[in-house]
Amino acid sequence: MPRERSCAAAAAGSPRGARGSGEDAGDLRKDTSNIPFEELLELQDQLGIKTYKQLAAGNSSKKQGSRSRVQNACVADKHRPLEMSAKVRVPFLRQVVPISKKVARDPRFDDLSGEYNPEVFDKTYEFLNDIRAKEKELVKRQLKKHRSGPEHEKLQQLLQRMEQQEMAQQERKRQQELRLALKQEQRARAQQGHRPYFLKRSEQRQLVLAEKFKELKRSKKLESFLSRKRRRNAGKDRRHLPLSKE
Repeated sequence: MPRERSCAAAAAGSPRGARGSGEDAGDLRKDTSNIPFEELLELQDQLGIKTYKQLAAGNSSKKQGSRSRVQNACVADKHRPLEMSAKVRVPFLRQVVPISKKVARDPRFDDLSGEYNPEVFDKTYEFLNDIRAKEKELVKRQLKKHRSGPEHEKLQQLLQRMEQQEMAQQERKRQQELRLALKQEQRARAQQGHRPYFLKRSEQRQLVLAEKFKELKRSKKLESFLSRKRRRNAGKDRRHLPLSKE
């Protein structure tokens, strides 16, 4: 054993030994995975632990650097074709070209269609009033033909719904005219130098209700309207009364 150590030391101290260690270091830099474990231990004894670790670290960093260069070369061109692995089975329905998803757009609730202006809307679709009137007359004629049965009930419900829509449209038109009159009045006051006064929502509702009462009184339907309202309010009050104990 002492003789072998002295031989190893002499070999390490001689130029030949240094050349051998350089060759071993070069072999270590190339690849250390194919060297047996016993030879690695001998190299570690010859070169020293510190030098051996530095060489091993340099070899691993060199491998990592080469691998990173290969990865960067693969990722560099983003327009290159997609490489599919041969080990993974290609699905039957594979999306080759990305397709943008179609988004449904409702013009009634989309800001791209502009803001809703009831005055402009009624003026634009004013021709629908004539079509509704013709449809109403047609339903009335059909109702005269069918005096009874399920067809009569359907036509009766349809006529009632059309009349309710017509009444709601007239009420909306009356409110628009009232608001327009208030705007014109405020504009005239501002031109005269007065400070404009904007009505609250409660005051606007009171004005609309007053106009409605005037219209009912003019058409002699005020009493029937008030009687229906009294019955409705009485039913609401009766609902809130406590139940009588027997």
